[in-house]
Amino acid sequence: MKVSEILQVKGEVLYTVAPDTPLVDAATTMSEKDIGSLVVMEYGDLVGMLTFREVIKALRENGGSLGAGTVRRHMDDSPITVTPDTEVNEVRRIMLEKHARYLPVMNARTLLGVISFYDVAKAVLEAQSFENRMLKAYIRDWPAEETATD
Repeated sequence: MKVSEILQVKGEVLYTVAPDTPLVDAATTMSEKDIGSLVVMEYGDLVGMLTFREVIKALRENGGSLGAGTVRRHMDDSPITVTPDTEVNEVRRIMLEKHARYLPVMNARTLLGVISFYDVAKAVLEAQSFENRMLKAYIRDWPAEETATD
């Protein structure tokens, strides 16, 4: 399974933010949309990622307040990306090794979407469930052996 297949199932809704957006506005968007990340875009280019992890760090740094900072100050300015052709097993490895819960999907310089740890887990589970159903159907429909009579 490839990343492109996960994106097809996930849909095309993608939330982005500009780097000079106040962090409090970005956090509000994340809360209202019930999402864990925003892709940071500037002049049509991916320049960072803002996830709940960066928001929590900002809260800690500001004594429980988001403060007056911008997304640029708190974003991950070098997010790990994948391509539509990246295999899901490679995505799982990257996510586990890099502790990345969200990965932007890029086709050259074009942002196609973001996949989350949840999206990958769901896709793998669905693929395994489908395979399991197919194997059970195959076994259930196994032709009976003919017994030899003497």
